[in-house]
Parts: sequence; C-alpha cells; structure tokens
Amino acid sequence: MKIVRHPKGSEFEKEIGYARLVTADRWIFVSGTTGYNYATMEIEPEVEKQAGQCLENIGSALASVGASLQDVVRVNYYLKHAEDFPACWPILSKTFGAHPPAATMIEASLAVPDMLIEIEVTALQPDS
Repeated sequence: MKIVRHPKGSEFEKEIGYARLVTADRWIFVSGTTGYNYATMEIEPEVEKQAGQCLENIGSALASVGASLQDVVRVNYYLKHAEDFPACWPILSKTFGAHPPAATMIEASLAVPDMLIEIEVTALQPDS
C-alpha cells in the first residue's frame, strides 16, 4: 500500500504537525477541517456558514487529488453544541443528498472558541 501525505500549507498543519489530506492507494483521508476561510483566516460566527466553509475547504482538498465531495463514503461531524446540528442539515443535505455517506455527529470541545463545527471525511478515489 502506497501512503502519500498531502499537506496544504496551512499554519495549523505546521504548528500542530499533521497533513490536511493523506492517500493510501485509492483511499483518501481528510483531517478534521474547520470553517476558517484560509484566504482571510477569518471564521463566520454562524454554525451553518462554518459548515459550508468546512465543506468548501474539504472539497478543495479532495479536488487536489482528483476526487470530489461525491466520493465521500464516511463523514464525522464534531460540534461544540449538539443543538446546533439541525441548523447545518440544509447545507449537508444539499452537499451529500444524492450521494449520502455513512455519518456520525459528536459533541466535543474544539481547539479554538470561535470554532463551532469541524468535519472530517474519508473518500474513495473514483475509478480512472
């Protein structure tokens, strides 16, 4: 099995010591991703906007290895407040509705107080 680490160069990766994305043959593992806009390093205060930005960030990471959000087979949602999860459902349904992955939601403390949601995914690269 060939394992390749694909760091994306964010400050978080450098400071903490991880890769945003790792591939192992056709498997793709995207690290927990928050709602920061990496171009501005700003984060919106609304959980649903953070969820949307998380998915944009994850989509960009997947695209860098020829995959997309449609290739996600497993998703884990980590929310600061479980009661915020329903506010995220419309964006999650819009993103994954036609290709729903297996999913888990966990209430957890997140690394920075402004973070309300973190999303990690496992995907399978499409056949070439």
